[in-house]
Amino acid sequence: MQTREFGNTNMQITPIGLGTWAIGGGNYRFGWGSQDDKESSAAIQRALDLGVNWIDTAAVYGLGHSEEVVGKAVKDWSGSDRPYIFTKCSRVWDEKRAISGNLDPRSIRNEVEQSLRRLQVDAIDLYQMHWPEPDADIEEGWGAMAKLKAEGKVRHIGVSNFNVSQMERLQRIAPIESLQPPYSIIRPDIERDVLPYCQQHNIGVIVYSPMQSGLLTGKMTRERIGAMPDDDWRKGNPEFQEPRLSRNLELVNLLTEIGYPHAMSSGEVAIAWTLRNPAVTGAIVGGRHPQQVEEVINAAEFRLSDSELAQIDTFLREHP
Repeated sequence: MQTREFGNTNMQITPIGLGTWAIGGGNYRFGWGSQDDKESSAAIQRALDLGVNWIDTAAVYGLGHSEEVVGKAVKDWSGSDRPYIFTKCSRVWDEKRAISGNLDPRSIRNEVEQSLRRLQVDAIDLYQMHWPEPDADIEEGWGAMAKLKAEGKVRHIGVSNFNVSQMERLQRIAPIESLQPPYSIIRPDIERDVLPYCQQHNIGVIVYSPMQSGLLTGKMTRERIGAMPDDDWRKGNPEFQEPRLSRNLELVNLLTEIGYPHAMSSGEVAIAWTLRNPAVTGAIVGGRHPQQVEEVINAAEFRLSDSELAQIDTFLREHP
């Protein structure tokens, strides 16, 4: 699999990285329901076998559990080239599993030590501020992250879910090396200002939810959504409910038609659509078992034609 230069870092990353939000499991506010850790580990190792060279996780995914699964799976992997491991800070939880934002330097320092332990690594390749919350504290938190980089506990630092004005505030303290925003055909908002800003400042962009959390895979139906467990956060998401659901399923039909001549699924077309943007370095694709990884891996090399992109643009104009 070919690689791309990741912004102003010295990393070359594959167009697709494995996302591990779902493998954190359920029993917390943003969980995906119960997961099989053995299947999750197999999915991680299958992605690495197929050439994916980076994994994205976060401390809050499963309240530490996702990082633990990633750490063990990578340690047990038989391959020779260790993948890059990206994780995030600033989301903390209490004994009741309630999540809040914390950018206090002491909290960030404690978080990185816990992440290093769970991931079983000496340094984190990319450490990202998960959310700009509280907004008033982002400068203080960013200063703490810059110190962690200087100390060698993390190799690169970036942000997630930040807008342009927030990134400009941080740039005065230390350069931002990466941004992780939501981006999909359903959520293209960042094309207006965020992506141009990142391209102008050579900030690497790895987008999450390119398949809108499974909605664009072609496997999502009203029946499946209705049968989701109560601790799957998607069940209450507006994109999975009417009136948006009908429009989104109609979009899936179009993506399926576009992908058919290429033996590509609607999910692979959705991923390729995000990778067409020159400001996007890579797309984070979730997988909870090996088959899910195998079903989307070809999106890394797939390129949509101008006429196919025009079909999608027409749909978006007619179905805003």
